[in-house]
Amino acid sequence: MDFLYARSWDEALAAKADRPDAVPISGGTDLMVDINFDRRRPAALLDLNGIDELTAWERVDGHLRIGAAVPYTRIIAELGGLVPGLAIASRTVGSPQIRNRGTLAGNLATASPAGDALPPLVVADASVEIASTRGARTVAVPDFFLGPKRSVLEPDELIRAVLVPIADGPEQFAKVGTRNAMVISVCSFALALHPDRRRVAGCIGSAGPTVLPTPDAEQFLEGELAERGLWESRGELDDAVATRFGELAGAHARPIDDVRGTADYRRHAVGVLARRTLRWTWDEYRGGHR
Repeated sequence: MDFLYARSWDEALAAKADRPDAVPISGGTDLMVDINFDRRRPAALLDLNGIDELTAWERVDGHLRIGAAVPYTRIIAELGGLVPGLAIASRTVGSPQIRNRGTLAGNLATASPAGDALPPLVVADASVEIASTRGARTVAVPDFFLGPKRSVLEPDELIRAVLVPIADGPEQFAKVGTRNAMVISVCSFALALHPDRRRVAGCIGSAGPTVLPTPDAEQFLEGELAERGLWESRGELDDAVATRFGELAGAHARPIDDVRGTADYRRHAVGVLARRTLRWTWDEYRGGHR
């Protein structure tokens, strides 16, 4: 196995163009597990830890541009007030050691439907900044995934940053695991309210081949909120509305049976998580959140 070290972004792109088979490594929290268990043996590793710009974030036109190597710990500590759904999900990732090393770009590149950061990125309308020596492009997060552990990344491309709109309303994330902490999701759900646009966005994790938006549930809730004038009044949400929203969200799940849970359990749990996150976000909105 060859080991390549890039001291700048241009060096990294040149190395990836020269060695498309080189696998990038920054946190290594997924990759090194696969290597240690001999599930994967890359021909080369491309170390990105020497590139300072990948560890920075900045505000750009109402978005946060989060560098590919910014770890979860910093998302929680520095960005929680700006992208709360992503910060909540980041707190559920692994152990403190994993959160110190694991990165948003790593979660995206792995393209596992169980990635905790992915549903909050979908409901926030986030996008991925990708580059190669051929040029750069930006891909919306829902369009980034092609299937389980498959993405649109070409062999010579690297993730440079993630662009996340600063939250314009309450956001929540919840997941079910076989333990209370430090565990891969059996299923998860993220929800965001966008009051200025009178829009609701939900997304399912770990209950399908990729993360799954919930358009039927969103359209139902948007209609109920508009018809009842609840965006304006911030009134109490009827239990029947929350229950129906959960049912419609659960119907979007496409789960399988595996060692972590059955398909039926996952589908039911998604509905419960959708209902809970709706309650939490709506209570926050009623409390005065824009």
